[in-house]
Order: sequence, then structure tokens, then C-alpha cells
Amino acid sequence: MPEQLDNYYLTKEEPNKSCLLALRSIILGQDENITETKKYGMPCFCYKKKMFCYLWTDKKTEEPYLLMVEGKYLDLPELEQGNRSRMKIFRVNPSKDLPVKNIKKILKAALDLYRDGTLRIKS
Repeated sequence: MPEQLDNYYLTKEEPNKSCLLALRSIILGQDENITETKKYGMPCFCYKKKMFCYLWTDKKTEEPYLLMVEGKYLDLPELEQGNRSRMKIFRVNPSKDLPVKNIKKILKAALDLYRDGTLRIKS
């Protein structure tokens, strides 16, 4: 599986490739219990085997975004609900410096849903 995951990133054009790889590194660096897999053709990140976010690119703009699986529980102005009932996204401009502070805040808020028991993790 790692080769499949690497290929997802390596086949992207710049600046998306670098942006997605940086986002991947930030996500994986948030907690030792985060693992990466591939679902629906995109990188999926799990916390203790529970999906919590994805990396993807917008079909129209081709810009990357972070998709928060349980976004409906996250009341953060940086996140877009759109017409989704459960998930929210955080758009990233690959041509600008990453807003690392905001990204870490969003990831922490999402992970805290599991850590504090708001969302249950199967044992």
C-alpha cells in the first residue's frame, strides 16, 4: 500500500504535489496513532482506525483541500460546509504559504472529538 499512496502524490503536478506532501506530513505529525490509507482513490487518514480526514483536489479549481469526515461537529469559520451534511472542507492555495497554524488547529479539533469521547472509537 505505501507505494500506491506515494504514487498518488508523485503523479500530481506542482505546486499541488508539494502542497499535498506538506499537508500529509502535517497530518501524520499530529499524533502517533494516525495512519494513512487510500479510500475512494484518495489519501485517507485514520485515528485509531477511525477515518477522520482526507486529502483531495477540487475538480474545478484543481486546488487541494482537507476534508474533515466529522466536520458537522467542528464549528470553525475556516471550514466550508457546502451542501454536505456530515463533512466540511478546508481549501488550500498551493501557490501560497500553508496556513500551518490554522491547519493544526483544525486537525486538533477533529482529533479531540475522538480523544474526549464526543465520537466513539471501537475498541
